[in-house]
Amino acid sequence: MKVQTFFSPAEVDSSAAADATAVVIDVIRATSTIVEALASGARAIYPTLSTEEAIRLATSMGREDTLLCGERKGLKIEGFDLGNSPREFTQDRVEGKRLVMTTTNGTRAFLAVQGARRVLVLSFLNLSAVARAIGQTERLVVVCAGKEDRFSMDDALCAGVFLQEVLGEDPLSGMHDLNDQSRAVLSLAQAHGPDESFLRASAAGAALVEVGLGEDLSVCAVRDRHTLVPEMQDRMIQLPSSGGR
Repeated sequence: MKVQTFFSPAEVDSSAAADATAVVIDVIRATSTIVEALASGARAIYPTLSTEEAIRLATSMGREDTLLCGERKGLKIEGFDLGNSPREFTQDRVEGKRLVMTTTNGTRAFLAVQGARRVLVLSFLNLSAVARAIGQTERLVVVCAGKEDRFSMDDALCAGVFLQEVLGEDPLSGMHDLNDQSRAVLSLAQAHGPDESFLRASAAGAALVEVGLGEDLSVCAVRDRHTLVPEMQDRMIQLPSSGGR
């Protein structure tokens, strides 16, 4: 298998994901929140780049069953229905709703790989399910949302743990075609396991604690809370008809 890992959407050129299976990671917090939202019965999530685009799209879709969701600098955007905390996306808030979402880092990562053959949503919450869904793909592209176009430790660890599961025993043996970033995240995963304390020590985790949302980290750190595999097609993220909860 050929595996390319990117530490931010800014590293991904227009051809990088063509004909590949792409996996997007934003542990703190967009992909964790998307998984929680769909597990709580949301119909679909529509990632957008800007606040203005999100408002236009939600208005055109009809606000009766569409929620505006997103954050800037970690906090809910003024006038939006929900922010980007996975704890907000409960069944009573989102079941049966369409969610239009814009976040600082995560939604940019999705749009960077929209030309891929498949685009899957990955967090610790559904890691094993996504690893199983990869199957025998020849090319795998892993995109970390990062933090404002910079390396993010939490996303890198998730990428490494994920690649350990996808590639199996001794993933650095030379059996696979890995770029340097893939080797780096695998080495990180060999040294650290995912837990709340690791997330709290990361730059993204510390920033979340600073704005009073540190409780989100205990949710984002849970591995395999769900078995669902959200997939993006035509800029819409939803579950396949056979997706689990």
